[in-house]
Amino acid sequence: MPDAELPAALEVLKAAARRSHVARRLQGDVEHDLLQSIVDASVTLFEAEASSIALFETGPDRLEFRVAAGPHGAGAVGLSVAPTQGIAGYVYSSGQALALSDVASDPRFDRATAQKTGYVPRSIAAVPLVDREATVGVLQVLDKQSSPTFSLRDMELLGVFARQAATAINASRVQRDTGRLLREVFGRLADDALTEVQVEALVGEATTGLDPSDGEPFWSLVDALARVRLLSDRELGLVVEILEVVARRAVALPAGRLRSSSEE
Repeated sequence: MPDAELPAALEVLKAAARRSHVARRLQGDVEHDLLQSIVDASVTLFEAEASSIALFETGPDRLEFRVAAGPHGAGAVGLSVAPTQGIAGYVYSSGQALALSDVASDPRFDRATAQKTGYVPRSIAAVPLVDREATVGVLQVLDKQSSPTFSLRDMELLGVFARQAATAINASRVQRDTGRLLREVFGRLADDALTEVQVEALVGEATTGLDPSDGEPFWSLVDALARVRLLSDRELGLVVEILEVVARRAVALPAGRLRSSSEE
């Protein structure tokens, strides 16, 4: 790319990043919600005391427990361990599933970390989350209430859940990798070339047609909200008032009525 085009490319990337941020805020944390549903389902299916998912993160390298479920699961969220530490670390680093009926007798068990969660398990089943040949995390289930051990069938079912979790992680990390790429580009490019209005118009055109139908105007809304930042304080105040009226109307009307009434 010629040097003269670099500033323009930077502005386009900035505008794209703004829309990506707006889209994430509107959609919520899809990865977290799906992973949470997986541990919730694991607890229900196995009648377990707890279930959790730890994901591999860098800077420093670690396994970070993102979601948990069950009567004794909440204490795990937010904890981090080394990628080779404990049962989770072994499963992550080896890529092998593991089921133990007496964790206390296994030298790989990390009692200190378990105590930090407020619950020390008796039995555990753990499977790696593998995405495109690379292990990205670990799914664990603790203490099946109906049995002191996890069966081969249990491990097969847990493997199905692990594949679903890996799929969710892969989808969200495309978004995360895009953010990392943007940061690298920002570090190399400088100086403004296009006006904000020109950039917003350019990226707005790029998002045209992303909505699957006129009835699902998600990206149209994203584009409109991204352009709102160009308004004056007075204009922003008017937009807020309008949105508040729409929000109150949406709450007051039965499902589906808002769209039909707006189309009349």
